[in-house]
Amino acid sequence: MLVQYRMATTEQMHLITAPGVRIEQTRRRLAKLRAEGLVDRITLPQAGRTQVWFPTRYGVQVASEWPELGGRRPPRLVSDPTAVRLRVGHTLTVTETGLQFLLDARRRGELCRPLDFLPEVHHRVGGGEAVIPDALLYYRNGQDGDGEDWSMLRAFLEIDRATMGPERLAAKLGAYARFHRYAPAPVGGRRTAAAFETPDEQWRRQYPLFPRLLFVLDATGAAGVETRVRALRAAERADDVAGFLREVPVLAATLTDLLHQGPAANVWRPVQDPGLRMSWMDNPHP
Repeated sequence: MLVQYRMATTEQMHLITAPGVRIEQTRRRLAKLRAEGLVDRITLPQAGRTQVWFPTRYGVQVASEWPELGGRRPPRLVSDPTAVRLRVGHTLTVTETGLQFLLDARRRGELCRPLDFLPEVHHRVGGGEAVIPDALLYYRNGQDGDGEDWSMLRAFLEIDRATMGPERLAAKLGAYARFHRYAPAPVGGRRTAAAFETPDEQWRRQYPLFPRLLFVLDATGAAGVETRVRALRAAERADDVAGFLREVPVLAATLTDLLHQGPAANVWRPVQDPGLRMSWMDNPHP
């Protein structure tokens, strides 16, 4: 779990892995992993001296051999305490966002397991470029168990902590629009009738439907949120982005609303119509 999430506080690890036991048991497990050289920790200087856990290089090497992490690119290592301190703000916010979806699924009796939240999944878009969302979420909503009344949802998440300007945030819509239409050219070889057909988009090899795109806004006040939502709305003026928005739900919400009301609440604003409020599970397209 810690290899997949990159970093987590003791409380986050407890809620993700073992909420039904006392937190002291989670502390003992983490201390045991540290003694074995699989994880390490830093202590934040803020009040409360929060401990942040991260995997060591050895821990990443061990966990990457397990089938649960099969097919994943090795994570960008942050096994040095100094590197951890430089990235801790953003990475812990990503972990907290995933935790909120996990807790919401538990409350609602729906299915979202801890490993269904995958940070930094790499997607090629050609020309040496790639789209790497902060996280990819798999979520099964509706009736759990053997019932038929359920559907599988997928979402790309972008976590914005107001560390970049609104224009740079909005530019991410263009990157996702390029990924949405990217179809790799056929590899060389004999030219057949199939070679002259329009190739399928790359994303169809990974997903039956293109995942919806969720922007989670944090570390800014109400005015900053409005500025960012307006920037995302303005990006629709580009023809390629407008076409993307007609086909893929793109929603924005604040992390504060997710913490207070839960991700399934009507706290999400469609980029095309930011005056609306809806659940991330709903489709803003008629």
